[in-house]
Amino acid sequence: MADTGTARAAISAEEIAAAVELACRAPSLHNSQPWQWIFENGSLRLRADHTRVGRHTDSTGREVILSCGAVLDHLVIAAADAGWQATVERYPDAHDPDHLASITFQPSASVDEHQRALAKAISRRRTDRLAFAEPEPWAPLENQLRRVLHGTVAHLDVIDDSGRPALASASRKSEENRQNDTSYRYELLWWTGHSRTTDGVPPSTLPSSAEASHVDVARDFPAYVSGDRRPQIDRDHSKILVMSTYDDSRENTLRCGEALSRVLLECTAMGFATCTLTHMIELHASREIVRRLSGRRAEPQVLVRVGRAAEGGPPSVRTPRRPMTDILHIL
Repeated sequence: MADTGTARAAISAEEIAAAVELACRAPSLHNSQPWQWIFENGSLRLRADHTRVGRHTDSTGREVILSCGAVLDHLVIAAADAGWQATVERYPDAHDPDHLASITFQPSASVDEHQRALAKAISRRRTDRLAFAEPEPWAPLENQLRRVLHGTVAHLDVIDDSGRPALASASRKSEENRQNDTSYRYELLWWTGHSRTTDGVPPSTLPSSAEASHVDVARDFPAYVSGDRRPQIDRDHSKILVMSTYDDSRENTLRCGEALSRVLLECTAMGFATCTLTHMIELHASREIVRRLSGRRAEPQVLVRVGRAAEGGPPSVRTPRRPMTDILHIL
């Protein structure tokens, strides 16, 4: 346990800015970063920014909320690492559904090593879209993930080898169904092909055609690069996690995003690579297949591929983030 001291009474604007900057390394749909933060009178507010995501990809706005849940949990971890205990009130204003959370802070007496490890994992985590080697040893990681999610709104299921062909088929069909959806394809091209340096998916982080052929469960992104960066991995050997909630309510979706954050960071802290998948959840038919494969009546919210990146390969590219002046407002 690291002693942080208890002399501080109120968190400063500088500490808030540092915590928010780290938190905003959280994943979001196409790296859209659909959030706004407002700091006033010692309280930090998180707001959803639905203008950041195209309606033809996220037609319900659910993925905006899921992304905001991830950044909220990242913020709690970043604050803990800085010696502050965050208290979160979700949806504090019944008349303002985009006001997702208000967060207040109290000084912590200490920071444990696990909190430190998760905070360090925030900067190391990447969305890795290439094929993975098997996630070994698997049992300790699965046990840790189940411990972390116990008592949360999120159910965790692992698609075994018998269910993988059906999941791969659902993945392919969901992408085939969108081949002629011009608006969806335009949104995808914009987020992956525009030249801005503050958001979106850099072309270098996307798989080549050869690399994409090794991954059977994936969104169909445009291919901007050639070659094969992991020739030693013949196909994707990842485990695929399904995270579900009782229903699609806004609060459960937000909390599922928080749980997603914790799953990704636990995996990263233990040395595993991850890739978040939502393309099958965006269409009713493929979502129903995921539901059946999970064996639950609950609503699937997100899938995660978990595995090992090949040793000695090129490092994953760090994706860009919006400047603090665009997303954090100190009043």
